[in-house]
Amino acid sequence: MTLMPVAEALETVLSGVMALGPEQAGIRFALGRTLAQNLSAAVTHPPFDASAMDGYAVRTSDCTALPVRLKLAGESAAGWPYGGTVSPGEAIRIFTGASLPDGADAIVIQEDTTSDGVHVTLKALPKKGDNLRMRGQDFHEGDIVLKRGQWLNTRDILLAAASGHAMLALTRRPVVAILATGDELVEPSDRPTAGQIIASNSYGLAALVENAGGTAKLLGIAMDTAGDLANKIKDAESADILVTIGGASVGDHDLVRPALEAAGAHLQFYKIAMRPGKPTFFGSRKGTSGVQRIVGLPGNPLSAMISARIFLVPLIAKMLNRTLPDMTLTAELTTDIPPNGIRDHYMRAAIDWAVSPPRVTPLSNQDSSLVTILASANALIIVPAHSPALPAGSRVTVMPLDF
Repeated sequence: MTLMPVAEALETVLSGVMALGPEQAGIRFALGRTLAQNLSAAVTHPPFDASAMDGYAVRTSDCTALPVRLKLAGESAAGWPYGGTVSPGEAIRIFTGASLPDGADAIVIQEDTTSDGVHVTLKALPKKGDNLRMRGQDFHEGDIVLKRGQWLNTRDILLAAASGHAMLALTRRPVVAILATGDELVEPSDRPTAGQIIASNSYGLAALVENAGGTAKLLGIAMDTAGDLANKIKDAESADILVTIGGASVGDHDLVRPALEAAGAHLQFYKIAMRPGKPTFFGSRKGTSGVQRIVGLPGNPLSAMISARIFLVPLIAKMLNRTLPDMTLTAELTTDIPPNGIRDHYMRAAIDWAVSPPRVTPLSNQDSSLVTILASANALIIVPAHSPALPAGSRVTVMPLDF
């Protein structure tokens, strides 16, 4: 099979993917979740005409020329509105957030008044509507305040609560089962012996999945046997996405693709024209909750995380009905880049956001097995296949690693 271009591979991964169904959740647990439907206000806000300042509620028809002296007829405080109607020649002492009494149409702030407790004298003439928050000024009952597909942040939670919702219809989080493979792997809690290495990929990918809005399910480590792989793959049947790590090349111990095919998977590609990440593969099979997408990642930690950033993050977003913004931007190289070969090169880099345009520096070591390199990077420089050498000062396409 020839190498598939990255853009074509991503299109294949996302083809036919539908948003998952809705579920009800309390607003306290909605941060970072995705709305499954438009949210309409259940109430009007503000619910009444309210004072924006401490002062006096007056009738502007009484306030045509200074001096103005009005009789104090009562008080309106937040939660304790004045029950009567303001008559000609009267004023009502009022506090911020309190309901505007019937008959009044403006608030005179207390700094523009003097009072003896019986009468209030105005030092400035008000205009109708002064210092008022009018009913429905923010939104009315039935207004759409948040839209389907919105990724809820802290301000959205505030708005949802203000609009009268304690429960929200949220898109179900995709369950992403993560399976590490290889006789050489041990858990981080264990200390490797001769020929062993810690299985770090599962934990980095689980964090990436959950940051992208999914729910990670760690399946542990499958040994390089057909039986163990088959059992672990069966454990993933209820997941929306199965991610396998390693065992995807063509060596005698690379058994993952045959095991998946034996479990009913149809693989659509298994080599991509990218560096690192060439042995990434993709397919699907029937799971217990519908069509399960399968993403096979390389065993090198850096390769696995970069491939997941490019393919797995958009896949999760589509299942959540999220529209991801363009993940790339343009930055200026601080140093030369050599000519590229036949695969798109995703170079680990550090981008400086403090200048305009942003400046980006490729890290000196691009070895795909070094996790410290990825930890030191905050962006990827995307160098197209067959690109000529690029001198410092060239504009390049950059993908931030954080999203």
